Amino acid sequence: MDPPMRLPFFTRSPFHDRLDGLGTWLAPLGLRLLMAWEYLESGLEKWRGVNWFENVQAYFPLPLRWLPAGFNWQAATWLELVGGACLLLGIATRATAALLIGLTVVATAAVHWPAHWDSLAGLAQGYVISDQGQGNFKLPLLFVAMLLPLLLQGAGRLSVDACLARAPRGHADALAWGGLALATAWPLGWLLPAPALALAVLGATLLGVAVWQRRHGTVRSLC
Repeated sequence: MDPPMRLPFFTRSPFHDRLDGLGTWLAPLGLRLLMAWEYLESGLEKWRGVNWFENVQAYFPLPLRWLPAGFNWQAATWLELVGGACLLLGIATRATAALLIGLTVVATAAVHWPAHWDSLAGLAQGYVISDQGQGNFKLPLLFVAMLLPLLLQGAGRLSVDACLARAPRGHADALAWGGLALATAWPLGWLLPAPALALAVLGATLLGVAVWQRRHGTVRSLC
């Protein structure tokens, strides 16, 4: 029986290995530079501008709406400034990406999310850059999508993080996926409660699987 035909483009080759090697240097760097510019620019605008959080304080998710608007303004300003600098240099990149994702989700809930929507079609009208009265969450959603690889894979080799320590390559087991699902469900609940609840249930189930695997000595990577 003849072996299955393998297309050259999908066959592992030294060319693919070299692309992977370059990717560890350059792929995260582009995301870091772009996100650093965006958050530094936003932080500088707040630092030089006037606090307008009082106008949207009521839309902040709990417990942030209970805090003074001045405190939230300063926290957002310095998180963007310090976070942007950390992304630029690749310092504590995973923690920084997580904090900036949280900040971006809060901004989405308070400013960019549609005030009223009763269907997915209505919600989709808010997926725009300019505000048309139906929300404008396209840009913050893109920011979250670009920060997510930095959270999951780190800053890459051109970073302070890589100079300080070289962590061994991990594996995605039930504990990792379950923890990620639970961590994602919390901010998602500010925007979409029902999918967030389903994600939390999935995360709790995966953590239960992880506990069972550890007790029986059958821990496996899911991918």
